[in-house]
Amino acid sequence: MTTGYDKIQNKTKIISTGSTEIDKKLGGGIPVGSLVLLEGQSDAGKSVVSQHFCHGSLNSKMSTAYYTTENTVKSLMTQMSSLNLDVTDFFLCDRMRVYPVDISAVRDDDTEGAFQLLLDHIDCLPTRFQLIIVDSLTGLVTHSEDRAVIDFFAACKQLCDQGRTIIAVVHSYAFEDKMLIRIRSLCDAHLVLKMEQVGERLIKIMEVAKVRNADQSTGNVISFDVEPGMGMKIIPISKAKA
Repeated sequence: MTTGYDKIQNKTKIISTGSTEIDKKLGGGIPVGSLVLLEGQSDAGKSVVSQHFCHGSLNSKMSTAYYTTENTVKSLMTQMSSLNLDVTDFFLCDRMRVYPVDISAVRDDDTEGAFQLLLDHIDCLPTRFQLIIVDSLTGLVTHSEDRAVIDFFAACKQLCDQGRTIIAVVHSYAFEDKMLIRIRSLCDAHLVLKMEQVGERLIKIMEVAKVRNADQSTGNVISFDVEPGMGMKIIPISKAKA
C-alpha cells in the first residue's frame, strides 16, 4: 500500500530522457507520479521521445512497461537500438516489458471495454514497474465516446496517485479543442510535438505546455532532430535558420 510519505518521496524523483540538456528544458525531468499527455503530428517524434523516457528511466533503475500499437517486441527493440537506446539487457532481466496491442481487433462499439482491459492490465503489473508508456492511444480515442476517454484518463490519474507514471501518446487530430482542454486539465504534464519549417530546414519542435511540480522552471520550446545512432539532438533555432 502506498503511504503519504511514499508519495512525497516519489515526487522528489524524476523520469529522465537521458539527456541533461533536454531534461533542463523539462524543468529537470518529469516528476514520478505524473500523468503525461504526449501529443503531436505524424512523424513529429512522439515515439522517439517516449523511447528516450523509457531508456532514461531504465538507466535510473526504474522498471518500465511499454504498450505499443505500432511495433512488435523485436521491431521496438531494433528501433530503439538504432537510436543508441539499447534496452536488450533490461528486457532480458525483466526490468522492461513490452506489450504489443492490436487495436484493429477492437470493435468500434467496445472501445470502453478495451480501455478497461488496458487499465486492469496496468493495475496488475508489479509495483516496481513505475513507468508506463502507451504508444499510442489514437486508434482507441478516435473511435470512442468523449465520456469513455475522460473516464480512462481519470482512472490513469488515480494510478499515478498511487505511484505510477503514465505517458499517454496520441496524435493531435484525435482530440477536438474542447476535449483537449478537459484531458489536459487531468494531466500533470503536457508535451506537444510538431514539424516546422525553419529557413530551408524541416525540424521537430516540442512545446513544453506544462510540467506540474517540476523542480525548475521549464523551457517553452525544444527544437530537435533525430539522428541514426544518436537519437534526439537539440538544434538551436538560430542554427536551423542558417
